[in-house]
Parts: sequence; C-alpha cells; structure tokens
Amino acid sequence: MAVRHQLIRCSPRAVWAVLADPTRYAEWVVGPSESTPLDHAWPDVGSRLRYTVPLGPWSAEGVTTVRHRESGKELELEAAFKALGTARIFLQLRPWGEDTLLVCDEHPLRGLGGTFHNPAFEALLQLRHRGMLARLAKVVEQEHAGARPT
Repeated sequence: MAVRHQLIRCSPRAVWAVLADPTRYAEWVVGPSESTPLDHAWPDVGSRLRYTVPLGPWSAEGVTTVRHRESGKELELEAAFKALGTARIFLQLRPWGEDTLLVCDEHPLRGLGGTFHNPAFEALLQLRHRGMLARLAKVVEQEHAGARPT
C-alpha cells in the first residue's frame, strides 16, 4: 500500500477547495491532461469525473468516482482506467498548525493493477505520489500566495 504525506503551507480549507474542483485535477494529478465533471455534485459520494491521459499520439480516458467524503477532511476515490483496472485513492487532510498535512493512501483494487501489484509497482506509486503531492502543494500555495505572511 503506497502511503505518502505532504505538508502544504495553507489551511485545510484552501486544500479542500482545490480537491473539490473537478476541473482542476489535471493541474495536480500526475498523468491526466484534462478532467471534466460528469455530475454536478462533485465531490458528493457517487459523483464522477472523466479524465484524459495522453499516450504519445493517442489518448485514453478514465473515470474517477467519489466513494467517501467528509467535507474538508477526507476524500476517497476509485479511479478506473480501462484495462489497468481500478485503484483506491484516500486523501486525508490534517490540520498542522496553520498548515495542512495531506496523507495519500493508494492501492489497486481490480484488474491488472491488482494482479501485478508487487514491490516494484509499489515503488512506482511512491514516485507518482511524490510528484502528485508536490504539484498539489504548489497549486494550492501559489493560489494563496500573499494570503498570509511567510
């Protein structure tokens, strides 16, 4: 199970605002070039977004569904990407002084990802999370730059 954390120098409310905007996933999730809400209720449980992943001259689409939400604190997603199967992504926001400690826990559920889950796959997830959480921190912190003294 790939678990990683990131300190984001903004409030949980600021981090949640980005997580709650389905059109912004391509800004911080590693892989997708765009994301589109399929339901108007994102991030309500059961709501979905479609994302596009460029693969050289081609592209493929996947769908992410909200499985659990505790507004401002927790967001649990199931990402489905064609033949690779599905993965569970759990994001937890913990207040850390004036900042946010974001904990990300991801593991494959179904399909090839689950079948071939091994230490090498786990290492790739850790690399993906390192980039993804750093990108999320950058998006949130840049959006709120100047909102509080450094």
